Amino acid sequence: MAKARSRAAARKIKDRWRAKNWYNIVTPPSFDSITIADTLADSPENLINRVTEVSLQELTNDFRKSHITLHFKINKITDSNAHTQFVGHSLTSDYLRRMIRRRRSKIEGVYDVRTRDGAVIRIKPFATTDKRIQNSQRRVVRDAMKNTIYGIASKSTLSEFVKYILDGKIGSDIYKNCRKLYPVKRVEIFKTEVISQPTIVIEEKKPKKKEEPTETEEKEGKPKKKEEPKETEKKEEKPKKKEDKKEKPEETVKKEEKKEKTEKTKAKEKPKPKKEAKKTTAKKATKKTTAKKETKKPAAKKTTTKKTTKKKTTKK
Repeated sequence: MAKARSRAAARKIKDRWRAKNWYNIVTPPSFDSITIADTLADSPENLINRVTEVSLQELTNDFRKSHITLHFKINKITDSNAHTQFVGHSLTSDYLRRMIRRRRSKIEGVYDVRTRDGAVIRIKPFATTDKRIQNSQRRVVRDAMKNTIYGIASKSTLSEFVKYILDGKIGSDIYKNCRKLYPVKRVEIFKTEVISQPTIVIEEKKPKKKEEPTETEEKEGKPKKKEEPKETEKKEEKPKKKEDKKEKPEETVKKEEKKEKTEKTKAKEKPKPKKEAKKTTAKKATKKTTAKKETKKPAAKKTTTKKTTKKKTTKK
């Protein structure tokens, strides 16, 4: 009797596996609704509140973001798709160990922030320095971190704020504000937790599309604006002029070559009279110098005659 019961129990276990169904886990629309993984479940109710972890590299195909892990929780099921919502993110332990070294200080903070659509997020940033700093300097850096995080969160929705964190822009903003007070080496947000989901529905801004002419405007036959040629089209038109020159007959080409030769010969002949003018100026300069020398010589003779007359008078 005992053996028969054990066999019946084993059959029931096998039947449970056959009764289970596969479900595709899908990311929220802010992450482009991509399928992350597949799971088994007896009923869709058992899937709710399950949490899955995925690296950001798998979603964006960017190897530089492999150290970021995202957490998604299943909240709704439709047919064979399990829809999720963003719960938080964290950095891998090996990435954090690389950033923290000896004889350096690590400044941490924990802030609960409320976004524009009513969601509450807990953010845990940290900053590193090149050397050890005092407690007073740490307080100044924490205040700068707090002010920047609260200012950005109050102006953005949950999805916008999460993208701002994952792209690293919020870290760069904190780095700029802290640098004025104390030179920080690097700033990172190593963990986030969504405490409460958004309560207000706010539509995200979409890029505006060009307005197409309506049916009434087409019937009235309003003149359309002429589109100006682009810079690339203008550049492509220029080489056509060169091709037109090549297509000219041979006679015109020969005449142009003769004109160029005559212009070159004239240019060579023109500077010759300048050299002759220089020579004439040099001759005039030599004549003036010789004339000055001749005028100076008789003055020297007069001085000698005066001296001789004086000497003669003394002897007498």
